[in-house]
Amino acid sequence: MVLAVSVEMRKTVRMVAVVLATVAGSSLITACQNDKDIDITKLTAETDPPDVLYNQGLANLNAGKTTEAARKFEAIDRQHPFSEYARKALVMNAFVSYRNGQYQEAINSTNRYLNLYPQSEDAAYAQYIQGLAYTKQIPAVTQDQKPATRAIEAMQAVVDNYPDSEYVDDAQAKIRFARDQLAGKEMQVGRYYLERKEYLAAISRFRVVVEQYSNTNQVEEALARLVEAYYAMGVTTEAQTAAAVLGHNYPDSKWYAGSYKLLQSGGLEPRESGTSWIARAGKKLIGA
Repeated sequence: MVLAVSVEMRKTVRMVAVVLATVAGSSLITACQNDKDIDITKLTAETDPPDVLYNQGLANLNAGKTTEAARKFEAIDRQHPFSEYARKALVMNAFVSYRNGQYQEAINSTNRYLNLYPQSEDAAYAQYIQGLAYTKQIPAVTQDQKPATRAIEAMQAVVDNYPDSEYVDDAQAKIRFARDQLAGKEMQVGRYYLERKEYLAAISRFRVVVEQYSNTNQVEEALARLVEAYYAMGVTTEAQTAAAVLGHNYPDSKWYAGSYKLLQSGGLEPRESGTSWIARAGKKLIGA
């Protein structure tokens, strides 16, 4: 009889405990629902297998629901960190961040991916996304061009490390664009000095463009500005050489027409000097 009572009492205690736990849980959920600072959707974890979560993420991405897609990919990373789907989810989450304009988050995700899986099949894509994220942050030439430098580094890594990938052609195009921005920044500073008749400072900037950015669209103007700066200083040999290199490579350029007219006003004409740095640099230009 004593044993029977004890068993019955234990059953009763367990029932009371279950009821109390249920009431407490209901109260907690109710409280969370009433508290605007708590998102009750985050109190429950994703319990689907990684492949299901991944496919749900892709479906949300295709439907334009990028926030929900990111949540699915992040759930895989949290709950199945060593699975193949976690690797795929990480690079997809980087893409989602890029799509949402969260460029630094995209860069962080791609850095993590490339550190973990440098030789994986999606490594080239991750590197390419990183390059795109930097490219999107390139500002006007009047501003600091550090993102352009970063974009070149990231896209050059695509070309160097994954030369057979489908992203190489666009990576090279993005490199050309970023280099043109860097050259444009040099031109902007050079024009600033030229307007203030600080000719040596201006020439140093235009020289950088001619020597280091010879395959950009800024070279024509750089050569013309060199003609202008050297002519103003009375260094006519260099002015004539700059005009000759400009005319040889870009004979139909408006910049050449202006330079030719400037030299003629002083009784001079384009004439290349073999000892000039401009003549040496001219052999590497686009039209050479």
